[in-house]
Amino acid sequence: MSQHDTPSDPIHTIHLEGDNTHLANFCGPIDENLKQIAHAFEVTLKRRGNHITLQGQDVRPATEAIEWFHDRAVHKALSIDDIQLGLVELKSRVQHTQNSGKGKQRSKPLLADPSTPAPTLDDDELSLRTRRRDLRPRTPRQRDYLSQILSHDISFGIGPAGTGKTFLAVACAIDALEREAVQRIVLTRPAVEAGERLGFLPGDLNQKIDPYLRPLYDSLYDLMGYDKVQRLFEKQMIEVAPLAYMRGRTLNHSFVILDEAQNTTSEQMKMFLTRIGFGSKAVITGDPTQVDLPRGQRSGLEHSVRVLQSVPGIAITQLTSKDVVRHPLVARIIDAYESHQNDEN
Repeated sequence: MSQHDTPSDPIHTIHLEGDNTHLANFCGPIDENLKQIAHAFEVTLKRRGNHITLQGQDVRPATEAIEWFHDRAVHKALSIDDIQLGLVELKSRVQHTQNSGKGKQRSKPLLADPSTPAPTLDDDELSLRTRRRDLRPRTPRQRDYLSQILSHDISFGIGPAGTGKTFLAVACAIDALEREAVQRIVLTRPAVEAGERLGFLPGDLNQKIDPYLRPLYDSLYDLMGYDKVQRLFEKQMIEVAPLAYMRGRTLNHSFVILDEAQNTTSEQMKMFLTRIGFGSKAVITGDPTQVDLPRGQRSGLEHSVRVLQSVPGIAITQLTSKDVVRHPLVARIIDAYESHQNDEN
């Protein structure tokens, strides 16, 4: 019995069909996949052969999750990544269903209320041309985010770490380039230190700024492959540069992404937004809870959202811890910090 269980908690036993290979595909090495499911739903889980016994308050959704994963393990061994991504998707479906049935009227908030249901879209509408065949939105709010990017020239993606803000935006940029909807991709972010004093880094200018831009390179390599990205860099069809390099430019027929926008000043944000030219699309991503600007300096991201929230043609999507697609603990860490901050205030 776990710390979450009480003697009165429901107990349920499942019998799983299939041979030993199917069972091994589902359970993972040393039943690691089952442990991930048990932790996610805070239930106690024990397996004997093809029988799994569960105890806890969330036995029913945990049972449905086990059956869902088991059906997908017939011909393929499920990895930890498969389980964790699937858990995000399953929980978001439950949350979406609950919210859809509430129908409560709310006053208009600063940002789109993340608890409101996202629009229903077919997966084919959101298919993107990248090397990653498994790339798709995992939560209703991620689907909303992708839909907003595809249908608006300027989109904001705001939320905590791990919600796919930058990754999905880069995927949309690659898709637009592959379809020849734009002529180049421009990725930028402010070169702001996250508390550390990096000092005078060695190397030429590109080597000095490379640590700040590395997350953008990582997304490109993952979605396109190293060789193809290098070829596009050589043809100047992909550009990665600090935000300061954007001043004075006009970006026509480009897909422009401003990452880590919470570390821009109001002046920098206005400068960036006015760089957008004909045939271009811009996505601004950031996490307002992780501002690394000097104390007392206002974030350009927060200011721009307040200024632009009613401007036609601009979309603002608010992601939350429920949209995190990293390790399940990341969502719990984000919730814990938010709760602690609310208590302090």
